[in-house]
Amino acid sequence: MRRLRARLPLGPVVVDPLGPALVDGDRRRMLHPAAGGVILFSRNYESPGQLQALTEEIRSLREPQLLIGVDHEGGRVQRFREGFTALPPMRALGRLWDRDREAGRAAAHAAGYIIAAELAAHGLDFSFTPVLDLDYGASSVIGDRALHFDPIAAGALAAALIAGLDAGGMPAVGKHFPGHGYAVADSHLAVPTDDRPLAEIRRKDLPPYVAAISAGLAAVMPAHVVYPQVDHEPAGYSRVWLQQVLRGQLGFDGLIFSDDLSMEGASTAGNMTARARAALAAGCDMLLLCNDPTGQEGLLESLAGVGLEMPGRAERMRRRGGARDLRKSVAYRDSQQAFAALA
Repeated sequence: MRRLRARLPLGPVVVDPLGPALVDGDRRRMLHPAAGGVILFSRNYESPGQLQALTEEIRSLREPQLLIGVDHEGGRVQRFREGFTALPPMRALGRLWDRDREAGRAAAHAAGYIIAAELAAHGLDFSFTPVLDLDYGASSVIGDRALHFDPIAAGALAAALIAGLDAGGMPAVGKHFPGHGYAVADSHLAVPTDDRPLAEIRRKDLPPYVAAISAGLAAVMPAHVVYPQVDHEPAGYSRVWLQQVLRGQLGFDGLIFSDDLSMEGASTAGNMTARARAALAAGCDMLLLCNDPTGQEGLLESLAGVGLEMPGRAERMRRRGGARDLRKSVAYRDSQQAFAALA
């Protein structure tokens, strides 16, 4: 018997399932009114067919459908392997840029199109990509995930990748605003600080965001990093960074996702409810809490009745193009050939 979809507006919380198929607890969390999206991890993937079945069930639960995203950048951050193109770390695009700028742009566009075509064919809306952090050589958690150390190169490559994603009908998420590359500590394990003045961060770390926003960046994820010369709060809890700089000065009007609230870098606000309230108050639209189903249930209950202030921002995160499989297109074949320049 076909299950009727629950008619619920999207809420602010992004949850994750326990494994490769939904269990009752997953469905309960996804049907909570405060839920609005789902993020998938490697544990949620076994095969292309299994992934398709998983996303189909997630989509069947609610109307409007929950957003479905994944960290699918390439290199060490590529959650799906079998049946997907093996993507190198994005720093490979930067190395190609150093040899041949036009080839670098073409490969970045191709990477975006390949990511979009392959994820869309399996029922996902978006990847949390590109990384817009600069590679200062200081941050092990960023490292070769960064496109380049030069802000102009990083911005140009990010813009090309975003254009490739868009050509495949997929929105882009830039991270980790305003930049995690200079901070040494890993925000998963500590509360990193970046002691540079605002003028230096504006000159070095913000140009990739300017380029990405001009290219149509749909969403931004702020860093769990404290910039004490600008604000005493981490960027994800800071109205200075999110309201004054990102929205006011850079003119960004898309969605703001918090980074994972379970990370140590988010601990400055207190318990999970306090972290969520701090992120929402600063200007985050949607909140990630990953790998913690019990914590998700508590967070969902604490935000019961809290909806999205700007639902249109979330609606722009849906993939476009319907059921067409872009892996069968000439553009996909051409993208694979352009991407081969990275080899």
